Amino acid sequence: MGTENPGRPAFTSRPTSPFTSSPPVATPFSSTNPMVGSGAYTFRPNTAAAPQAPPRSPFVPAAGLDRSSFRPPPQSTYSDPSVPSPATSFAPPNSGAFQRFSSPQFPGTAQPPPTQAPPLGQPPIQSPAAQLYSQPGSFRPPTHVPSLPMGSPPIANTMPPVGSMPQASPLYPAARVSGPPPMPGYATQQSKTVPPAPTLQSPFATAPGGYVPTPSVSAPPLHAHQGGYIPPPPVAAPGVLQTQHPGFGPPTGPIQGLLEDFSSLSLGSMPGSLDPGLESKSLPRPLDGDVEPKSFAEMFPMNCHSRFLRLTTSAIPNSQSLVSRWHLPLGAVVCPLAESPDGEEVPIVNFASTGIIRCRRCRTYVNPYVTFAEAGRKWRCNICSLLNEVPGDYFAHLDAVGRRIDLDQRPELTKGSVEFVAPTEYMVRPPMPPLYFFLIDVSISAVRSGMVQVVAQTIKSCLDNLPGFPRTQIGFITFDSTIHFYNLKSSLTQPQMMVVSDLDDIFIPLPDDLLVNLSESREVVETFLDSLPSMFENNLNVESAFGPALKAAFMVMSQLGGKLLIFQNTLPSLGVGRLKLRGDDVRVYGTDKEYTLRVPEDPFYKQMAADFSKYQIGVNIYAFNEKYGDIASLGTLAKYTGGQVYYYPSFQSNIHREKLRHELARDLTRETAWESVMRVRCGKGIRFTSYHGNFMLRSTDLLALPAVDCDKAYAMQLSLEDTLLTTQTVYFQVALLYTASCGERRIRVHTAAAPTVTDLGEMYRQADTGAIISLFSRLAIEKTLTHKLEDARSAVQLRIVKALREYRNLYAVQHRLGGRLIYPESLKFLPLYGLALCKSTVLRGGYADVPLDERSAAGFTMMALPVKKLLKLLYPNLIRLDEYLTKGSYLDDELKNAIKRLPLTAESLDSRGLYLFDDGFRFIIWFGRMLSPDISKNLLGQDFAADLSRNQVNFTELNHEMSKRLFALLKKLRETDPSYYQLCHLVRQGEQPREGFLLLANLVEDQMSGTNGYVDWVLQIHRQVQQNA
Repeated sequence: MGTENPGRPAFTSRPTSPFTSSPPVATPFSSTNPMVGSGAYTFRPNTAAAPQAPPRSPFVPAAGLDRSSFRPPPQSTYSDPSVPSPATSFAPPNSGAFQRFSSPQFPGTAQPPPTQAPPLGQPPIQSPAAQLYSQPGSFRPPTHVPSLPMGSPPIANTMPPVGSMPQASPLYPAARVSGPPPMPGYATQQSKTVPPAPTLQSPFATAPGGYVPTPSVSAPPLHAHQGGYIPPPPVAAPGVLQTQHPGFGPPTGPIQGLLEDFSSLSLGSMPGSLDPGLESKSLPRPLDGDVEPKSFAEMFPMNCHSRFLRLTTSAIPNSQSLVSRWHLPLGAVVCPLAESPDGEEVPIVNFASTGIIRCRRCRTYVNPYVTFAEAGRKWRCNICSLLNEVPGDYFAHLDAVGRRIDLDQRPELTKGSVEFVAPTEYMVRPPMPPLYFFLIDVSISAVRSGMVQVVAQTIKSCLDNLPGFPRTQIGFITFDSTIHFYNLKSSLTQPQMMVVSDLDDIFIPLPDDLLVNLSESREVVETFLDSLPSMFENNLNVESAFGPALKAAFMVMSQLGGKLLIFQNTLPSLGVGRLKLRGDDVRVYGTDKEYTLRVPEDPFYKQMAADFSKYQIGVNIYAFNEKYGDIASLGTLAKYTGGQVYYYPSFQSNIHREKLRHELARDLTRETAWESVMRVRCGKGIRFTSYHGNFMLRSTDLLALPAVDCDKAYAMQLSLEDTLLTTQTVYFQVALLYTASCGERRIRVHTAAAPTVTDLGEMYRQADTGAIISLFSRLAIEKTLTHKLEDARSAVQLRIVKALREYRNLYAVQHRLGGRLIYPESLKFLPLYGLALCKSTVLRGGYADVPLDERSAAGFTMMALPVKKLLKLLYPNLIRLDEYLTKGSYLDDELKNAIKRLPLTAESLDSRGLYLFDDGFRFIIWFGRMLSPDISKNLLGQDFAADLSRNQVNFTELNHEMSKRLFALLKKLRETDPSYYQLCHLVRQGEQPREGFLLLANLVEDQMSGTNGYVDWVLQIHRQVQQNA
């Protein structure tokens, strides 16, 4: 095992983490459609506005408009800095009820600004004709725009007297909707006289009285409002966005300041109704899945891909005061070995005799953000700014702009992710061979369930694909009440079994022949795997000496390290590490002692995990318990060795065979990084203070990872060491030192940069919901190990409320927020994911809601999941299948069209339909009560009614076009994420309790067992945000 800093004491450099954040996309909660009904008008106010003083004027009536068709306008959001804001001064209506409305964020038709700014507080006057017919897209940045003064805006009432504003001219009447009045609930099309404008798409529409679907045509530049009432526009915020990084952020002129740069959801009551005016269809949903952030792709094109590194916000606060106002986790999620698409593989760099180029002070690896000086003879570290000598073999001349002339041949200077071949000084021993050791329970329940047979067959089928041929080593131990060792020496014709029954004094017989080279002993290993199921088929032993067997496996593997795969079926009952039944006492739940059921009962397992990690042994647990198996204790072995837990409750080979076979095969054949350590470095003034995931922390910032693969991610929290950051850009570098299966020692390096900002609003705008939820989930799971479940759920909700309240306070003075819940576009899905997290297996309910083992297994799994897999688990896919299956032809693009996600609510389920629920771990196929019998017969065969009445169905592909189409779709879905195998569960509508616990309990938007639905959750958050706001 090597160290990253050979020949010097352990260097505790500052950890780091690099990421980018998702850009604001389409407005989530707002309508892009004109209001529906007769008399919809397209009156456009002035497009130029006084930039300095925020007017405080009421509305102005539009001449000749019918007030009888007045309805509240939809909320809308638009933050394009290139479009001028709408007019800012209106007079109140002469008659009729007055009601305050939120500000529209879609500006009027763009027009060239005046070459000279109007006097302070005086809006420019423009003829109505120019207002109505100015061409869209003609806006150009003004040559001179007076900058906004800092601090409070001037206290000047620039509101003109009522009636002094230009009225809509009768010569240019407002555009009307042609044709008969539209049906309620459908969008109207604008008259052809309205100038075209860029398409503004929003997935949701908010309109009183019904849901207005988003039209496929281009939306007008300004929404037509019922009755001609146009709400006042937002007022300029006194402080314009500031950033320390050149070229970062939107334009900072007065036009930008007048726009609302947040999204909102109106929660006011309907007129004449006590009901909250919140349509569930208007709420935002991540129906497109996780979108990797690309905000800084253009600004920092040399950053590593976000699949490797994601920051919770890509705008790093420059002061402690900003950090204290950022109530969400500040940190990163790292997946160092994430799978890259074909053609985007990480380049491998071999410096050979030159040696790896690193900063001599902070040990940062050379990367795209270092700069060269003194004609190329020195390079400056981007982390600590030290000037380093360039080795002679690495020297290259610089061009006129200071770039090396060999830049195209140096991937380490152009790519954010590279892999260096490490020389011998990065090793304290020769690179270890890939080593797989199997510890298999052969007690009566393990044999009768068929687990032993499936495991033996799967291992045998994977022997040709194990990484590292011809260096790969392999070994086996089986156990019940005794421990069985196997001599697999190549000179034998068949394996020899040696039994050790003394559990108190474990010793290793034939220590040199229990681990063998697979290529040399292939025939003996295959013979052993063929005979293993029959060897114990009549075993009646019900005991489990798991603890002593674990110690024996450690003694065999400690010389080399490797991966230990444990197949456990029975609660350990003999020898050291024996466990007892717990969790039956209902009185413990809801008390301060509840958490003790979710932590290891015996310290033996944590101590063994520390020993495994020290000797480079990673542990994966496969648990098949029919009854309680204390996953909380056994999972500790995987938690501290960088492994994972696979849980198969009540395993039966005829049902779960395929799931176990696929997941075990992937575990054995995926590329693995052996004997690894990982360190994250970051720039001066910041450091990582806590780490969350499955690993052992060897020093303050060095993660020990005996075995790493593409399915593992690690989260970490960031803090500022200095009161104020003086740098404009912060750099992060993740370095993973590991042994590849081919025997090379390598260092995988990911580098990213992010700007520092002084504006809290910019931090929120550049937030990454996926990374935030990944950190949230890990923090909540860890909290359940020391507190009640209710405390963990409350902590998640409280932090979301604090964040949205802080964000609201940024705009409460400048904008009329009223009853609106406002949020940054980047966090539009945060409330829903927070609700889904609170309803997840690991956090929801109490004693009766989730079995203790299932809750513990889910916790160990979620602690290691990458961002995309975690978000899919929290908010799974719900897809309607019957419409796709009844189509005649089979085309690849139809597969894409078929995967149209639906909201996770019972309202999405039609009793005449067939639906697929996919959370990445299982498929649930829901048969509606009124589904066509022909579809059921084509998918399940003639006896489909009898089959569905059973608890489990042998769901296989039939010789029918519809069945083939369904299985092709399922295969396609499995291939998109092969880390787990989704086993099919069939359920019929109304089939209780099966429908309830398989599907209905997982529709996170619905109220279930006393938990909030999505609408109630948003209203509850809004009420709490308004308190002390």
